[in-house]
Amino acid sequence: MPDDSLIHDPKGGLPRLREIMRRLRDPDTGCPWDIEQSFASIAPYTIEEAYEVADAIEREAHDELRDELGDLLLQVVFHAQIAQDEGHFAFDDVANAISDKMVARHPHVFGDESRDKSAEQQTRDWETIKAAERAQKAQTGVLDGVAVGLPALLRAVKLQKRAARVGFDWPQTAQVIDKITEEAQELHEAAADLPQDKVEEEFGDLLFVMANLARHMKIDPESALRAANAKFTRRFSRIESLLAEAGKTPNESDLDEMDALWNRTKAEERGEL
Repeated sequence: MPDDSLIHDPKGGLPRLREIMRRLRDPDTGCPWDIEQSFASIAPYTIEEAYEVADAIEREAHDELRDELGDLLLQVVFHAQIAQDEGHFAFDDVANAISDKMVARHPHVFGDESRDKSAEQQTRDWETIKAAERAQKAQTGVLDGVAVGLPALLRAVKLQKRAARVGFDWPQTAQVIDKITEEAQELHEAAADLPQDKVEEEFGDLLFVMANLARHMKIDPESALRAANAKFTRRFSRIESLLAEAGKTPNESDLDEMDALWNRTKAEERGEL
């Protein structure tokens, strides 16, 4: 019988979690589902868990954040165990690699550089170090190394930041807004005359420029859209409540009535009612 003392130790910490995952992946005695997983099959869960961490932070739900961070940590342990099973690397290699990277990127803390520098200077130094790291990986293009799997809005901002470093950027926010107007007009024209794939292309162009506007205005577009989603959910739920008070459901209402209730909800939030 295997020694389960660590697995059942409530204070076993990270070693306990790693042992649980090792046992789950054991080809003879583990869980069939866990055994058959691959990097690709659990990658969607990794992304989902990262978003759930962000959601808990947004809501300041600290007890939930603890649990969500645990779920995200499990994903790291899961990937590392798969890598070890396949002979690529082990968990300690992951921890050592990021430790080496953080030490190298903070010479003003762990080296002999002065800490007496502004946040802006530290950002420039950080980018210089990362550029050197990309060069070592033969990533010589300005846009090399921006992960394709990032959420589209986030990747758009990162691509634009990279291009801006070499001067490919509008100097004024007003110019970005002008470009949004131009792209919106092109989308309008495409919707009237062009096939769906061209309409989608123009829509993508408009979103890309909107992401650029967010960057110029120092707004995180993902965070802004999450907030807009939350506001829409809150207000529509209020519409449903008001309709329920009248003995109705949204299916039994119409756009004019729900639009009036939407405006009432906004007025309530502003304290006007």
